[in-house]
Amino acid sequence: MSTPTTASLTSEAVEPHLRGRFGKPYLYEPECESTQLLLLGSGLSEGAVGVTDHQTRGRGRLGRPWVEPSGTSVLASVLLQPPPERNAPELSLVAAVAVAQVIDRTTGLTSQIKWPNDVMLNRRKVAGILTELSDRTVVLGIGVNVNQTREQLPSDTPTPAGSLLTLTGTRHERAPLLGALLLELERMYDAWREGGLDSVYGELGARDFLRGRRITLDGAPATAVQILRDGRIEIETAAGELRAVESGEVLYAA
Repeated sequence: MSTPTTASLTSEAVEPHLRGRFGKPYLYEPECESTQLLLLGSGLSEGAVGVTDHQTRGRGRLGRPWVEPSGTSVLASVLLQPPPERNAPELSLVAAVAVAQVIDRTTGLTSQIKWPNDVMLNRRKVAGILTELSDRTVVLGIGVNVNQTREQLPSDTPTPAGSLLTLTGTRHERAPLLGALLLELERMYDAWREGGLDSVYGELGARDFLRGRRITLDGAPATAVQILRDGRIEIETAAGELRAVESGEVLYAA
């Protein structure tokens, strides 16, 4: 029998790197339609994690496909049961902070957060978050581009794509990265449960990728002002009006 290695995300490879309560139980499939579907309607307890090495129908925000060659990414979903007084959609930003911190420690670079759910490194999207809510249960999907080559990354995405490999020149082991990510997500989630988005806003505001950039929001030109403490983004319209926006399609001028 072969010895499991950190080249895989099997339970045998990842469990030595799990240091918190997230990842128990740990559901792994070599290939599946989507890690979200491993957990949606599963009835499992908070902290359950679904992981795969390849998604056949991965998806991102607004129903966009998430495409990756097998064995190159961290693809994981986490089941959460947030308290009713918290605004569950904020979890996309909470998770983005956790992902950004782990990417920083892994690469030695500084990543940013593009509202509402992308993590950027050197102006390239390296990670995305998908939050799905059902009966106060949240399934939080995280995809991190780790070891894709330039040729393996999509070229037709609204936000230019990158991977940790293309941006650092180094291949990274995915199992310890996933373990670190689940621990950091647990820490950020617990802080958010206690104090809401204010508890992570220092990190979030400091990483605001769109701040001051010219953007379009649902096709209309504007300037991004800042991510607000309630998770909305403040924009200045072409007419000079300040607006707080809860959702929308944001593209930025390169």
